[in-house]
Amino acid sequence: MDQDQFIGAVARRCGASAEQAAAVTRATLTTLAERIDGGEARDLADRLPEALRAYAFGPGEAAEAFGLDEFVTRVGGRADVDADAARDGVTAVFDVLRDALDPAAYAQAVAQLPAGYDDLVDRSAPVVRRAAR
Repeated sequence: MDQDQFIGAVARRCGASAEQAAAVTRATLTTLAERIDGGEARDLADRLPEALRAYAFGPGEAAEAFGLDEFVTRVGGRADVDADAARDGVTAVFDVLRDALDPAAYAQAVAQLPAGYDDLVDRSAPVVRRAAR
C-alpha cells in the first residue's frame, strides 16, 4: 500500500477529503509515536509507506502515558479538526493500519495502548483472505 492508497482508504472510512485525511493520518501517527515506546514506533514506521514514515518516529524512547481523550485532542489540534472529526479519523487510521500491516506488527503496535483505547482501536486480527481454489 502506498501513501495515496493509505490516505484514500482513511478518507473513505471517515468521510473526509483527501487533504483532511492526510492531516488526520499524519497527526494520528505522530500522536501514536508519542504514546508507544521508541522501538515500537520505529518498527511501525518501517512498515508504513515511505512518505508517512517520518510521522511515526517518536520524540524519545519512553512512551508518554496519556489517555484516549488526550490522544484525540492532540490529533484534533495537529490536524486542525474538531473532536468528532479527530475521533472518526483516528478510528479510520487504525482500521487502515490493521488492514495494511501484517497481523503481528499491528498487534505489537496496539498492545502498548491501554484498554481505554478500545473504543477506537480494533485489536482483533484482520480477516485473512484466501485465494479461490
